[in-house]
Amino acid sequence: MGPIWPSYYSECSALLFVVDAANPTQVSSSCVQLLSVLSAAQLASVPVLVLFNKIDLPCYMSLAEMKSLFRMQDIVSCATQPITMLETSARDGTGLPDVLQWLRATLGEPR
Repeated sequence: MGPIWPSYYSECSALLFVVDAANPTQVSSSCVQLLSVLSAAQLASVPVLVLFNKIDLPCYMSLAEMKSLFRMQDIVSCATQPITMLETSARDGTGLPDVLQWLRATLGEPR
């Protein structure tokens, strides 16, 4: 799906980037895709929320491990947009209230 993402950038007010924290074999390709998205000129000032999902699985990598593997400190320091990171489980709802809070704070209350 990555190749079609740029067609949506012009109307983007916030970006949620979901990473499978239980699949270490995809970390490098996820990181490359994140860097590609962050470098898009149309997204230069769009707030970004990186979600490390599937923390309900026994084989998930912790937030500290994911930050290290992604070199998030380097990414955040070089990015032009604000980046927030959260752990979530779409299956059991862990972290979803924090996602909604971030969306409300970033986009404002729905009308």
